[in-house]
Amino acid sequence: MKANCKKWRCLLVITTATTAITALPISTVQAGAGSTSEKMSGTFLTAGAGFTSEKTDGTFLTAGAADILDADISMENDELRAYIQSRTASTPQLRQEDEEEESLRVMAKVNEYVNMRADADQDAEKVGVLYKDCGGELVEQKGEWTKVASGDVTGWVKSEYLYFGNEAQELAEDVGMLTAYSETETLRVRKEASLESGVLGLLANGEAIEAIAEEGDWVKVSYEGSTGYVSADYVNVVFDIDTAESMAEIEAREAAAKAQAEAEAQAKRNAQKEAVLASASEVEILAALIQCEAGGESYEGQVAVGSVVMNRVRSAGYPNSISEVIYASGQFVPAAKGKMETLILNGNIKASCVQAANDVINGTCNVGDELHFRRNNGRDGIVIGNHVFY
Repeated sequence: MKANCKKWRCLLVITTATTAITALPISTVQAGAGSTSEKMSGTFLTAGAGFTSEKTDGTFLTAGAADILDADISMENDELRAYIQSRTASTPQLRQEDEEEESLRVMAKVNEYVNMRADADQDAEKVGVLYKDCGGELVEQKGEWTKVASGDVTGWVKSEYLYFGNEAQELAEDVGMLTAYSETETLRVRKEASLESGVLGLLANGEAIEAIAEEGDWVKVSYEGSTGYVSADYVNVVFDIDTAESMAEIEAREAAAKAQAEAEAQAKRNAQKEAVLASASEVEILAALIQCEAGGESYEGQVAVGSVVMNRVRSAGYPNSISEVIYASGQFVPAAKGKMETLILNGNIKASCVQAANDVINGTCNVGDELHFRRNNGRDGIVIGNHVFY
């Protein structure tokens, strides 16, 4: 029992000592003047300036501790040496881990894009998209999934589609860029790094500009194709990489693109319509509609379509001209989509359709007083070819 108590007291002292010992690397330099030593169970420990131990196993241990407490150590030489060696072996590794912070940067490892999901599951809701050369920060990892924060989006991505560590950092440095954000009103972009230099332009508060390099009191920037300089005191320079796009942003962007495309298409159709109405005859307009609706039908079917148009012209419920009937809102799809105008302007109307148009204008009719037609779907009416007239 007494021996055990002494051993534990020894361990306590040794723990205190080795904390100091491991603060400095192993050395083979002897202690300076004024050091003292006391033999402890065959092992010499030396205290004082630059504490150094006597050689115990062909190795000198050096520490910066000022004093080592005296202790009646009964441990065997091998036990003491093994204990100290275990402490000195582990401490440098711990110190290195404290000093080196692991990079949290992640970058997309894809040719186009990878989906970001609400949970670490392939069937989970999509919350965003991480495109090629875009990146973010690692938040959490779970199995084969990594949670990534990128811009305004935080979601789970399969780890196989991401770069980590040095690979991610190298890619970020390659595709990212420095951006200078103005932090004052009317920031002058000068031609040279001097207050006396001419001005290329002005930046509003919060406006961003590509930064080329930081050069002392000035930041070299790219301004409208020219190289300029802004005062470093009035900008915040950050390293930017492209980030993920949320589903809401994607939907808004796609809706805007669709609306713009539709507006452009409508403008084109309006221009074509005006050109047709200004140059084409009623016969050509009717013939173009007949071709769009029944170009693949028999001549009888082509006449039937033309007859419906002429029935409407003669009806009090519709306009009284061929062009107005055909271009009435929501009536004939080919007129709304601009297909008719393309046929007319390109001169690609079939002769049979022109003949059918002339015949119905001159009074030919094979559908009675019917005012409508559609693809034959079993509806009651007059069936001619693939259409039913009612």
